[in-house]
Amino acid sequence: MTNPVLVELTRGGLVESAHMGTLVLARPNGEHIIALGDIARPIFPRSAIKALQALPLIETGAAERYGFGDAEIAIACASHSGTAAHADLVASMLASAKLDASALACGAHAPTHEASARALAAADGQYTALHNNCSGKHSGMVCTCAHVGDPVQGYLDVRHPHQQRIARVLADFCGEGFSSARYGIDGCSAPNWAIPVAHLAKAFAVLVSGEGLSPARRAATHRIAKACMARPDMVAGPGRLDTNAMTALPGKVFMKTGAEGVYCGAFPDQGLGFAVKIDDGNKRAAEAVVAGLIQRLYPAAGTFGAIGTTKNWVGTETGETRISMELTRAIAQIH
Repeated sequence: MTNPVLVELTRGGLVESAHMGTLVLARPNGEHIIALGDIARPIFPRSAIKALQALPLIETGAAERYGFGDAEIAIACASHSGTAAHADLVASMLASAKLDASALACGAHAPTHEASARALAAADGQYTALHNNCSGKHSGMVCTCAHVGDPVQGYLDVRHPHQQRIARVLADFCGEGFSSARYGIDGCSAPNWAIPVAHLAKAFAVLVSGEGLSPARRAATHRIAKACMARPDMVAGPGRLDTNAMTALPGKVFMKTGAEGVYCGAFPDQGLGFAVKIDDGNKRAAEAVVAGLIQRLYPAAGTFGAIGTTKNWVGTETGETRISMELTRAIAQIH
């Protein structure tokens, strides 16, 4: 099926670009408040599911053993910007388990935060795996392995006990939408399983509500969501939508971006989870969809610059970024 247009960019009164995609807003029981596009087609959720991938860090007792608080748990769920604060926190997590950056198999890249990258270069510093946006997730993985006695080396192999732990978590939360045979390799070299948008939205509704979970698992998911909402600065970074929205709406929005136009999250006080996939992988379009949801539920919060007037380098208005009429009508149904 052809997915609907969710986001449009205009210039000179004409639509210059249009982004099609899928969106589901769901309750923990699977009821769909919004269902647009081919919601049954498996997509790679990429980094948007890091909160689920971090669940074994809590459930095995690793986080408790190493004294991890909100900041450490949040960065284990993060696609951080590589600031000094981010890199230092990851290094501290590793040291708690008597490990260092050499244990991380995510690869190294410069900080995505431009000021941090410039500062590192000016100091003749070398970027390392600590600066990788996924280093928090990987630190959570290797710390869990160290805690339970699994080999740290090879921890990204899909057959490794820790990746199998994560696969079981995804199967529990995504049900029949999950297949352990349907996976690819993420940018950070970790396995990434393909899951339909509908099942991802339900999974995030369950994650924040705890509905249907055992008391122990409910406590674990609550701890993860609470940590991310308490330390949104560790989940993303300066000027980024995840950090800005969770800072502006403490306890009301839990959200995580993923590569290639994916977003997952939830509105804890509403008991709703959401998942977005933009067909062409456009990040600005995915952010606009999420901003549209937030604006509907919390009008006073604004749109964080993801929707509205666009300007060129000298400040001249050139057009606007807007959600489509079909998406506008769907969002209007949220009560």
